[in-house]
Amino acid sequence: MNVKTNGTVPSEPVSKAVGTEIEWLIDRKDGAPNFELRKFRMKPNGSIPKHYHPDIEHEQYVLKGEYVVGIGEKVYHVKPGDSIFIPAGTLHWYVNTGKDDAEFLCIIPRKENYEAIYLDEEERAAKASRSESTGKVPSEIDLNKEC
Repeated sequence: MNVKTNGTVPSEPVSKAVGTEIEWLIDRKDGAPNFELRKFRMKPNGSIPKHYHPDIEHEQYVLKGEYVVGIGEKVYHVKPGDSIFIPAGTLHWYVNTGKDDAEFLCIIPRKENYEAIYLDEEERAAKASRSESTGKVPSEIDLNKEC
């Protein structure tokens, strides 16, 4: 069993995000065998870019502030008390358009490797791959087109 007092968990910047930090409230270091609980804080104008996790779903609960979250092709304006489910493999992103900090809890299944694929990185990799196979650098790649 483990109880942590609010404010005692160190926060760290979220990789590739702007004005966003994360606190790992309960995780494998605490002996949690199945899930990990995180708290995110986005400053006004903070954002997390478009990304997805191939095999990790997210369950989220908005604690504070109002912000915009994109899930797949839909955009939602969320506020305190809202719950969010993001299926594994689904593209998602966040922007705090409000004047106050936004905070949300995010529960994920515990995995040995936590893979996040950012859309801008995937586009660069696809362009590089096409460039290597054709010897040309394509001007644009349609990631929505089926192969």
